Amino acid sequence: MTINNFSIEYDAINSRNTFTNGDTINGRIIMEVSKKTTIQSLVFIAEGKARVRWSENHGNNHHRVYWADEKYYDIQQHILRESRQDGTEAIGKGRHVFPFAFQIPDGKIPSSLKAGIGNIQHKLKAELKQSMKLTKKTKTHFTFVSKADMDIPGLLEPQYGSKDKSVKVFGSGIISMDDQTKQMGYKQGKDLKVTVEVINNSTRSVKPKLILYEKKSFFAQGRRRVSTNDILKEKMDAVASSNKETLAQVINIPRELPSSILNCSIIKVEYRLKVHLDVKYASDPEIKLPIVILPASEDTPKKQPASEADFWFNAFGNPEHSPWSLAPQPPAAANAMDPPHPYGAHALHYTSLP
Repeated sequence: MTINNFSIEYDAINSRNTFTNGDTINGRIIMEVSKKTTIQSLVFIAEGKARVRWSENHGNNHHRVYWADEKYYDIQQHILRESRQDGTEAIGKGRHVFPFAFQIPDGKIPSSLKAGIGNIQHKLKAELKQSMKLTKKTKTHFTFVSKADMDIPGLLEPQYGSKDKSVKVFGSGIISMDDQTKQMGYKQGKDLKVTVEVINNSTRSVKPKLILYEKKSFFAQGRRRVSTNDILKEKMDAVASSNKETLAQVINIPRELPSSILNCSIIKVEYRLKVHLDVKYASDPEIKLPIVILPASEDTPKKQPASEADFWFNAFGNPEHSPWSLAPQPPAAANAMDPPHPYGAHALHYTSLP
């Protein structure tokens, strides 16, 4: 085999190895060849897209697959172009390193997600074309975290809910519950305070319970699939018969909890805070309040030195020049890390979240 290694890698810019809108990713395409090799082209590709796919049985052995795709960017850079009259370029025996620099577009691009029947993926790829041979391909994924969207309507406004329940079996009376959160949006790792007022004009003792849960929705060809997952559960003090109590509970949003995804038309990740009263021998009244999880502020990015690609571009001022030496390169130190419907449409004024 002439090409012994064909791979792509990139450099991390923070401790979590994540990227966001406007960040520049510096990396390199590595090629090791056992002898002088002719190639037609080497192309770098950056791609961000979402995809959902699932199947359903509709009786009488009728099986149908539902799918949908959504693309956010697809950027290509020619690293090597054919330069000889015969349409080929030659590289010598050994290890060759071709640097690249890619800036993630700004705009409403959803964060990376892997969720069984649906994924949002951000990739770096390279394609090597040679005459009379299949195109060689390599890829790596990077974790993209969208910037906090402060334009979600109601994001900084208090959320309210109320419910009344009549007790008729093994007791009598009416129970009223009013719930409130300070706002709808919270950053990862921050505290969410919920206040529950219970007026228990019944002959039963009741106990409020809190559940923060995640709701994933997938859309394709007019169909929807939904899954839910409980994140946190908390119990509050019981409210005795014929009593009125105002209870407060603080929930810490886990730092590692994925942020809400509301800017993708085929995949949505939403959160709800469910408050319900545990009433024996009766159905439990419940209230659901919307919660939006925003990405926490990232640590200060490492200072990114000018990439080799930038140096050569500035020196020559002409992308047609081939900035990379076609002579074999000695192995470089391994310093790259290889990774592993909406609430509304009007804007709010920006205010810092707690």
